[in-house]
Amino acid sequence: MTNSNNTIELGKFLKWAGVVQTGGEAKILIQAGRVKVNDVIETRRGHKLVEGDRVFVNNRSFTVELN
Repeated sequence: MTNSNNTIELGKFLKWAGVVQTGGEAKILIQAGRVKVNDVIETRRGHKLVEGDRVFVNNRSFTVELN
């Protein structure tokens, strides 16, 4: 996934990765404290992810790759 700032918002990343289908689903999942970024619970849907960040959700892990 590419973007001019080399960042992607957490909610958009969850949609892109197929974890959720809508931004509303992402919001609920994130606000419920069920998403970790780099082993820290993240409750902000707009949190900016950068290359190499690790996202953990629903017993799955993802590494952010922006190119």
